Amino acid sequence: MAMHLAWLYYFSMSHQFISDALKSAQSTLEKFIADDQNTVLIEKAIDTFLTALKGDGRIMACGNGGSMCDSMHFIEELTGRYRKDRDPISAIPMGDAGHLTCVANDYGFEYIFSRNVQAWGRKGDALLAISTSGNSENVIRAVEMAHSKGMKVVGLLGKDGGKLKDMVDVPIVVDCPITDRIQEIHIKLIHIFIEGIERTLYPEHYQA
Repeated sequence: MAMHLAWLYYFSMSHQFISDALKSAQSTLEKFIADDQNTVLIEKAIDTFLTALKGDGRIMACGNGGSMCDSMHFIEELTGRYRKDRDPISAIPMGDAGHLTCVANDYGFEYIFSRNVQAWGRKGDALLAISTSGNSENVIRAVEMAHSKGMKVVGLLGKDGGKLKDMVDVPIVVDCPITDRIQEIHIKLIHIFIEGIERTLYPEHYQA
């Protein structure tokens, strides 16, 4: 009997936890959507990426931890495929383990992305810089290097935007204190970026 009651209590608590998590994600998205400026910034971000690609440039992306996974997801959807087959879109990730450990060991962790931008970035390219705090030092250095190269930078940020809010060309900030909620919006935005790029370069994929 006691085991049965314990299970019922656990199930009830688990159900509430799941419901609360979904409602929290929903409210974070609704808050983001309610700010019309975010739609304007998303459109500007897509235009930034398209300008780079149409000028024979490329897209680069960086971030730490889950944000690195998001940055690599963005790139692989461009170089691979999203919804339909097409030619690969010029884009470079920054997740190579050899590079990361070499630069971190020889120069410091704060240089792991900026060295990549220094090596591969060109005037007219675009960088997607992801930081849920807006204060990641290695992302900040990558943005500084990108600007020194004449690149444009889109920032996917969180909380109050941190230092990067005033450094990037297009700051998209998810105003939320919870990192995983921020990341959930970031991945949605990444998918919107990809669709926006494809809708311009491959409009036939989206015809009814």
